[in-house]
Amino acid sequence: MSPNDENRSADEVKADFDKDPSNVSDGTQATPGPVGVEAAPDQAQMPDDPDQLRQQIEETRSELGDTVEALSAKADVKGQVKEKVDERKEQVREQQEQAKLKLDEVQQKAKDNPMPFAAAAGAVLLLLILLLRRRKS
Repeated sequence: MSPNDENRSADEVKADFDKDPSNVSDGTQATPGPVGVEAAPDQAQMPDDPDQLRQQIEETRSELGDTVEALSAKADVKGQVKEKVDERKEQVREQQEQAKLKLDEVQQKAKDNPMPFAAAAGAVLLLLILLLRRRKS
């Protein structure tokens, strides 16, 4: 409320609001009519056929049910966390399976041709021996 509104009667303020609903004295922006919802149709737009009206009511109920379900899912933080945890678990399982397959593949290569692996193991052993000798001296 502005200081000028204190000197005005409620009828004067209401009369100004009725002239221009977007002009609210407290600095907020008024919105005429329902917000986020379509207003009820005019009587002229209502179907004359009761079956058609029932069909519209059923469609509206179905849409409302879907909307409520979507809002419930968004508000269900515990459910969202559980879903994320389940997704992560599945990702870890997939990574474990891939790692196991890769390990099996490397083991099979080592069995088929052990020479490169034996050479690599020998090189690592030689390197360790050299490092140990250097440390002692």
